[in-house]
Amino acid sequence: MLKIDDIVTGGLCIGCGLCRAMAGADRISMVTTPEGRERPVVTGMLCDEDLAAINAVCPGTGIEGADPSSIPADAETDPIWGPALPATMAIAHAADPEVRFRGAAGGVLTALGQYLLRTGEVEAILHVKASPDAPMRSVATVSETPEDVLASAASRYGPAAVLADFDRVLSQGRPFAVIAKPCDIGAVRRAMARDKRARGLVRYCLTLVCGGASDLGKSSDVLDGLGVAERDLTMFRYRGHGNPGPTRIETKDGRNFELTYEDMWGDEVGWRIQPRCKICPDAIGESADLVSADCWPGGGPVGEDEGFNAVFARTGTGRQLLERAVADGALTIVRPIDFRDLDNFQPHQVRKKRALWARLEGMKAAGMAIPRIERLRIEEIAATNDAGVNEREREGAMERARNGRLGEPKPVPG
Repeated sequence: MLKIDDIVTGGLCIGCGLCRAMAGADRISMVTTPEGRERPVVTGMLCDEDLAAINAVCPGTGIEGADPSSIPADAETDPIWGPALPATMAIAHAADPEVRFRGAAGGVLTALGQYLLRTGEVEAILHVKASPDAPMRSVATVSETPEDVLASAASRYGPAAVLADFDRVLSQGRPFAVIAKPCDIGAVRRAMARDKRARGLVRYCLTLVCGGASDLGKSSDVLDGLGVAERDLTMFRYRGHGNPGPTRIETKDGRNFELTYEDMWGDEVGWRIQPRCKICPDAIGESADLVSADCWPGGGPVGEDEGFNAVFARTGTGRQLLERAVADGALTIVRPIDFRDLDNFQPHQVRKKRALWARLEGMKAAGMAIPRIERLRIEEIAATNDAGVNEREREGAMERARNGRLGEPKPVPG
């Protein structure tokens, strides 16, 4: 059992905020650190029972694939991509042109959130949006209307403690859906296993294929390069208004700037991905009902287009939602795809999944705590790697761990 500080300093925390939801804001606070990450700080007494409960749901201490009971009999399980229902695998986009334009890529998750509210299947969507007061930053939000969902559309990079008020949302007793990163969805599923309220009220878990959560420092560097102070911002839109859409920055004194996707993300060295993301075995959302992804051949955009997503369902719940959304005109299907198309669209996910078992072995050899991994096949995948690959990954991770590059400082407000 790990203490909160140990989870953070060990590089296992992703800042989802679920520990705060469980312990209460009077005992755990979420702070933005000097590194530009949202992290929990213990401010009250936590007993062993509290820590055990937090460890049981924390996506830093344990990462699990889909519950076998949720996988339909006709699903296929790919070693890299996990379970999916082949008939649901497709290129798709929001049918509404405005949603498609404003949403990230093809606007699929925005359209689905709106659809669930319109049909009354849920009464709220828990997701993230740009902070009204600090638009470079992201905050958790609960949308109750399709208009609210659209107002929060487009990708948000950087930290966001989407589950910090999860207990408060549950206490309202309303059925809701969660749209969040794969690690957040994994935390929700683990909470559902322990909390009867969550099992009854969380009706859908929808996610994206995640390239990693960047530190807020990445965005601050962009502002520094433009000579803009964060306090002067009125807008910091990371994606959307096209596919991939420009990063759009506007200030109180009327200045505006646009950066292409290549300008913003072309240099991977500058991504400033959080430590937990570098050892994530499930950036593809294996425990979600439905997954939406960028679908750029070769793994990156070559220009702007109308907006498309790769989409597929993992559970019967996800399949039914997708089929209804298409039948009712919320989504448009362009063409079917298969697992090898996903390899082409997301080659970095293939590389990461192949490297994960050896990286974790390297961390363990360096004396670091590693998460418990279940139903994600990482050892079996590693066994198929070419000779020497696993040893190089293991040695590299061990060296980074010993140099402190896979851990974090103890969190303090920044």
